[in-house]
Amino acid sequence: MLKRSFVFPASIVLTLAGTAVSSQVAGQHTLTPSTELKWTHAGIPGVSTAVVRGDMAKGPSHFFLKYAAGFVAPMHHHSPDHYATTVTGNLVLAGAHGQEKRLPPGSYFAFVDKAGHAVRCEGNQDCVMFIDARGAWDVVLDKP
Repeated sequence: MLKRSFVFPASIVLTLAGTAVSSQVAGQHTLTPSTELKWTHAGIPGVSTAVVRGDMAKGPSHFFLKYAAGFVAPMHHHSPDHYATTVTGNLVLAGAHGQEKRLPPGSYFAFVDKAGHAVRCEGNQDCVMFIDARGAWDVVLDKP
């Protein structure tokens, strides 16, 4: 059997080790098991959020966004650029031109420059997304 070994230069190993140590020492980590998420009603029926970092109302934040099964939102946009991953459920997004895209768990999407979109949570399972919002979160309904 052929064995392969890799030798990393000491400078790379020390750099990587130093990064990990300084990150832990500086307190720059967040660990939140799903069982400890604190869900809050978002003021829209069928929508709740669980913030894990930042303040959604004041600036950049990371949070989980949950839509109840069957939830439908009309065309709208958000002021901050945001990047998301579908965690559970079958999310269906439609852009400004109406083209729908199904995004099962593990899918990624991003909306920048106030891109309009409509959304629905298809099926009988809640849709949960993880959102990286780059500014204060809002929901602005598009005018018909």
